[in-house]
Amino acid sequence: MREVEIRDDMIRLGQLLKLAGLVEHGAEAKALLEDGQVEVNGTVETRRGKQLVDGDEVLLGNEIVRIVTR
Repeated sequence: MREVEIRDDMIRLGQLLKLAGLVEHGAEAKALLEDGQVEVNGTVETRRGKQLVDGDEVLLGNEIVRIVTR
């Protein structure tokens, strides 16, 4: 698991996927989400606009990313 630091109180899922380097483009994120390949806190998530906050965990393939605000 790795941590990704954000500056604000929240970040949208599509933005996080790009920030964490899990996808290169928004279209790629959209396709993965539509296919049910992304989980947020253990639940499949299909919305790019899902708001994530400190402590949320995102799973894509074998990669787990935890949101951290400082």
